[in-house]
Amino acid sequence: MKNQTKVLGILVSLVVLFLCFTSCKNESKTPEIEKETTYNVLAATVVPCLSESSWFPHSQTPAPDEGKGSPFDVSETTNCIFHQWSWQKFLWVTKPDGDTPLFLNQSQIIQVADDMKVVAQQTGAKVVLTDTVQAGFVNGVLKTNPEYNSITNQEYTVHYSIHVSKTMLTAADEFKEALASGKLKENNFATFPVGSLELKVSWVDVNAIPSNKRANYYTTMGALSNNGGKTYTNTTVALLGMHVVGVVENHPEFIWATFEHNDIAPNYDWKANEATSTAEKLLFSKGSTTGLNGITYTKNVGPKAPHKAYDLFQYGVPLDSTGTPMATSQSEPANINHIKEINKSVASNLKDVWANYFYNGSIWLDTDEMSPKQQAKLIVDLAKKGKTGSALSGSKTRGSLNNANVSMETFTQTFNADISEINVSNLANCFSCHSGSSFSSPATYSPIYISHIFDAYIKSENEGKTKVEINTLKDKQQKQMATYIKSLK
Repeated sequence: MKNQTKVLGILVSLVVLFLCFTSCKNESKTPEIEKETTYNVLAATVVPCLSESSWFPHSQTPAPDEGKGSPFDVSETTNCIFHQWSWQKFLWVTKPDGDTPLFLNQSQIIQVADDMKVVAQQTGAKVVLTDTVQAGFVNGVLKTNPEYNSITNQEYTVHYSIHVSKTMLTAADEFKEALASGKLKENNFATFPVGSLELKVSWVDVNAIPSNKRANYYTTMGALSNNGGKTYTNTTVALLGMHVVGVVENHPEFIWATFEHNDIAPNYDWKANEATSTAEKLLFSKGSTTGLNGITYTKNVGPKAPHKAYDLFQYGVPLDSTGTPMATSQSEPANINHIKEINKSVASNLKDVWANYFYNGSIWLDTDEMSPKQQAKLIVDLAKKGKTGSALSGSKTRGSLNNANVSMETFTQTFNADISEINVSNLANCFSCHSGSSFSSPATYSPIYISHIFDAYIKSENEGKTKVEINTLKDKQQKQMATYIKSLK
């Protein structure tokens, strides 16, 4: 990654120097959006975004450089390094550590509940699975397509687990104590340290999958509960998707990356105005659907069109009705080309089950040329304005600007009621909800509140709120944000 970054930096410098000699009247006033576009176009046309040989074999993938001296420890970043970090981090957390992937070993990365409390592991299982409700105020529950496995012919509920690094757990405890003692005010500019990591993972009973396709999924023994943790049954479960969310140098907002299995759902075809599949998929029954019914959930009822879940935008890159990338704050098709390039590059080098998973994009903020204090202030200022996730030209968001995971944000890929209403002003992404605004009323603001599990942690520990009370506050906040985003024109 470092060598590619250096090469790209030299190319960029030469091109910028040439442009300035020929057309720039004042090189110090180059608009920010023009700078971002220049970098992306160069990266896409001169230096492809590829994996590195040091990542393979997968059994030896090193953790990515992400602190001082890393590719992020520069004043001007490139689009590619965020995609490279995302893939390398995913490979690192999934590499074998004895008889289990590193993220399940409970030594470097710990399983926690949605209030960040450590989960007690169950005998004979590698992961504990009690949560079935998706994030978002609709409280959606995702069920698989029964026709995918014609032998069982049964739908199964998708479950979720959360895992965090020891670095993040330690920082969370320190922030909790500081807030409780008054050493840290509720409105603050504190940030999680580099190395902080959150993973959210989606799982399903392996019986949802035909026996001849199970080898294509990572499977393990899960302590699975369908009654909120009252009882558990050790069950073989298959991994469907994973969010990889981490702090790197100069990016206290976290990089929000997501990965999916490559055979669970189709992408929406914006030219044809439909999602379609000629074969049964895990989350999508054979045939087609038009509009948002397949990804719209009615509380206490279920999906408007069951078993028709799809990815609204491939790689989270928003398209218009002609299938052309929308004009946003992120230069396209450079960004989507990078995602395609690195996916192909990694797939050609992977030899294990993880070759069946793909990177579906990531999102971050442009903090180039900002000091740590300015980065923290940017997060707070955007949160106060409700614009952290804004995709409009000139905004600070970068990467895949309608990023979501079909197995985790199935029913919150958009806040609009009709697909024709979706436009660049009302796109939904991770920053729509993870904005640095607390669940309190009135809200308080800090970069550390970007993590919802941390916000829930301090409310349960410092304020004595129950999970029900916390979820009520969370739902209220997210509903307000969804209403605000829908109102944008």
